Parts: sequence; C-alpha cells; structure tokens
Amino acid sequence: MSAAIAGLQSFFVYFGTALGLVALYFAVYTLATAHNEFALIRQNVVSAALALGLSLIGFALPLSSAITRAQSVLDCFIWGGVAIAVQVLVYWLVRLAVPRLSERIAAGELSAALFLGAASLAAGVINAASMI
Repeated sequence: MSAAIAGLQSFFVYFGTALGLVALYFAVYTLATAHNEFALIRQNVVSAALALGLSLIGFALPLSSAITRAQSVLDCFIWGGVAIAVQVLVYWLVRLAVPRLSERIAAGELSAALFLGAASLAAGVINAASMI
C-alpha cells in the first residue's frame, strides 16, 4: 500500500505535465492550422471535431510513450514537444496533398477531415513506436 501511495506523487507530476502539454498542443496546433477548430466545433461542424479529435489521439499516443520511457519530467516535456512538431508537420503535409484542406474542413467535408485525422493518427503511432 505504501508503494502505491509513494507512486502517487509521480503520477500527479506526469499527469499534470501531460495536461500542460495537451493544452500547449491545442494552442500550437490550432494556431498552425488555417481554420479555427474550436469555433467550428462550437458551430457543430463534425468534420472539425473529427480532424482535431483524431489529431489529439495522434498526439496522445507518443505522449504516453514519452511518459513511460522518460528519465525525467524534462525528458517527457522534450518528447512532448517533438510530438507536437510531428502533428503540425502532418497537417502541413496533408495540406499539400489535399487542396483547400482547411476550407473543406470548415465546410463540413468529412473526407478531408477523415484523411487528415487518419494521417495524424498514423503519424502518432509511428512517432510513439520510434521513442525507444
């Protein structure tokens, strides 16, 4: 029982770090995209929720990998930054492949959102696996 209680401090430190990184992810990612995801989600644009939600999972996968492999909180923060950069890069690469990506997501086109979300998720899986 005492070992579990002793582990709570580390849990709260890493969980708090992860929450902070998720907030940073949302700030950076939504600034990098050409559409306002949260405004579109408030307007019930499903494509925006789908694309952002899958990109969040694509970010959370390597973040969880970073937490399990981190030697320190700083190490976790650095790898979290790498995961953010990868997700932004995926958005820009998909934007090259899909003309008017942001406009199409804002217009509610599910195919553009699903492709971006799938690319974000795939990049997250590969990113997480690469953190060995």
